[in-house]
Order: sequence, then structure tokens, then C-alpha cells
Amino acid sequence: MPIIKLNAIDSTNSYLRQLIVKENLEDFTAVIAEKQTDGRGQMGTVWESEAAKNLTFSVFKDITQQQLEYPFYISIVTSLALIQTLKSFSIPKLSVKWPNDILSENKKICGILIENVIKQNVVSASVIGIGLNVNQTAFNALPNASSLKEISGIVYDLDEVAYEVLKYLKKYFKILKKGRLKALKEEYEGHLFRKNKPSTFKDAEGLMFSGFIKHVTDSGMLQVLLEDDIVKAFDLKEITLLY
Repeated sequence: MPIIKLNAIDSTNSYLRQLIVKENLEDFTAVIAEKQTDGRGQMGTVWESEAAKNLTFSVFKDITQQQLEYPFYISIVTSLALIQTLKSFSIPKLSVKWPNDILSENKKICGILIENVIKQNVVSASVIGIGLNVNQTAFNALPNASSLKEISGIVYDLDEVAYEVLKYLKKYFKILKKGRLKALKEEYEGHLFRKNKPSTFKDAEGLMFSGFIKHVTDSGMLQVLLEDDIVKAFDLKEITLLY
């Protein structure tokens, strides 16, 4: 399990993607940066992080042996690995805000960006980018953000947290390799933020509507119960959960 440590890089995901082209990487190779100058989040958002206080890293996962029909299970596995890691550090009231933001109570403490490498129309590898707020305590322009230290009052060893994440990633990818999709999805849905609670959403046109989160499809679409008992599935570009 090689770990590459960098002082600063534009994006650990971009760095790892370039390495994949040049080298045959060992499974679960991780790139950890003290500072990211151009960290990326879902849908082209920017991941803001104070240098040397948080975990900004990316993990290479070889998927060639997985026979993976639904790539969204990479997101499920990663989300569950983060949930279990944070439970091991006694972080309370954890949930997954679809598709893969990790919250403690209503505060975001972790973002995940998964970029798959496609060969011959099949996912052959995945670059799993993780931004975890660990020891940072000032989030001036981000009222919905928090960190492990802000929640617990404890200063954490970043290496220790990173090793724990990698340990649980290995555990959950083993479960995925065994084909236990139903168990993984049930565990993921059990942690879904605002599941079965009245919630407000915004669509791609900016219109707001109400509904109840019910399930997630194998392909990662969010199933929402709307008025008149209609269940509709939305993908990431179509809907935003407001909270």
C-alpha cells in the first residue's frame, strides 16, 4: 500500500490520474498532499482546505477484477468506509448526503470525488478523491462546514486518520468484490441524510419542490416520493437537496 506524500499539488486526483498513465500502480496507492491549490469537488465545485490541517488525498483502486456493472457502488463503498472511519473516532450523528457528502449532524465534514478510468466501455480503475476536514476550525464562508476537531475538541494525527480510511476502504471493497450489492446498498441507505423526512429540493431550472427521499437506484439516481404518491428518480445534475 504505497503512500506518496506531497507538500503541495494542484489536485491529488489529477496527479494520480497522470501516474496511472505512466506507471503500473499497486492497488490502493494513495497520494496525500499537505496543500491542494486546485482541489475539486462534485459538479466542478472547488474544495477549500487549510494547508496541513486536513486530509486531502486520492486513492487508486484497480477495478479490473470486480466485474462492476454499476460504478455507483464505488461511491457507496467509499461513503461507508468514511462513515466507519469516523465512527471509530467517535464522531456522532453521521450521515451521507446523496450522493457522497459525509455529514455530522447537519454539518459537512467530508467530500468525495470519484473519477473512473474507462477502457473498452468498462470501468478498469477508479481515482477516489477524499477531502476530510480534520483539524481546521475556521470556515468563514462555509456555514454548513465543520471538522473532527470542531466537533470533538481533539487534535488528530492526519496519518492515523488516513490509515484508518484506507483500512475501511479495503474492507468494503472486499465486500463489493464478493458481490454483496444488496447488503451494501441497504447499509448506505440506512445512513442517507433526510431519508423518509419531508425535504425541499431545487431542480435544474431553480424551481423548488418538496418530497421524501426513499431509495437510491443501482445506478445512483435518487428516488423521491412526490405529491400524489409518485416516486421519481433524479440524477445528480437534475436535483439539489436544500438543507
